[in-house]
Amino acid sequence: MRRFTRTLVAAALTATMVAGTAGWASGNGQRAVTGAPVGTAAWRADGLPDPEALSPGQVRDFFRVRAPGAERQRALVAAHPGVVGNLDGAPLALRYAANARTAGTRFPGQQILAYDPRGRGQVVLAYGDLARAAHVAVIVPGSDVDAGNLASLTRKATALRAATGGRTAVVAWAGYTTPVGVGLDAASGDLAEAGAERLVRFADGLAAVGVAEPSLFCHSYGSVVCGLAAHRLRARDLVAVASPGMRADDVTALDTTARVWAAKDPTDWIDRVPNVEFAGLGHGTDPTAPAFGARRVPAGDAHGHDGYFAPGTASLRAFAAIANGEAR
Repeated sequence: MRRFTRTLVAAALTATMVAGTAGWASGNGQRAVTGAPVGTAAWRADGLPDPEALSPGQVRDFFRVRAPGAERQRALVAAHPGVVGNLDGAPLALRYAANARTAGTRFPGQQILAYDPRGRGQVVLAYGDLARAAHVAVIVPGSDVDAGNLASLTRKATALRAATGGRTAVVAWAGYTTPVGVGLDAASGDLAEAGAERLVRFADGLAAVGVAEPSLFCHSYGSVVCGLAAHRLRARDLVAVASPGMRADDVTALDTTARVWAAKDPTDWIDRVPNVEFAGLGHGTDPTAPAFGARRVPAGDAHGHDGYFAPGTASLRAFAAIANGEAR
């Protein structure tokens, strides 16, 4: 009976989302990419500490104590770029250099903070000087974003950075396996749970190297990731944008010290997705509902599901104020 009910819930959620997205067919199942970085076996064979056993703080200390000095660090980048480039807590400059070796031709001219070629590919791009910026924003995307499909995410990142007047460094974080299309993956929290682990570690890695506590802008399914990560996430702000729910009944249930904001345009098809959570499907309360308790971001002139970061919109102006630390 429970399995039958779960199937009905999945069908109802999928039918609603398909109707809202002009009849797009349901997406295929995805397997989350997790675990140690590519190249870890060779790293371990060289007698180096297991990346999976190190916290970001311990990674930072490894480079300060066991691998100090430019020459030693350059040697590690040359020998093990896949590991160094993806070690949260490693010096930013080393990560950029390592990922330029492994993915520079795929993302020419970009500061690549992480790159994992497995599966559909994951990549994290940085815009601005993370090490010196007083304010940092991280954009966590929703479905269909991966290393080969970054256009919508990079548009959001560059638009947000421009709207802040260049005062905020912005990270485009395609660092987890996203759902593809509309289907069971998008209705369940499985990929979001794996993504939440990676997001928490990423934020801890930023803190370990002295990067300012970020404001996170969590779009669509990305807000599910942020909701599941919230209680462990180092963040100044959590902004749920076009959210299907954050797997929490209200702000208190997120158990976070971050300020929580929410934005939704009434023309967005996500507004017609049932805010339910049953048998592991659906993502719960609408973060823009008054009872949820989030601070409301104006979004009346955003267009559709992907228009919140469009230049000139009230939502983008509000996002810039949040990122710059000016919003109250």
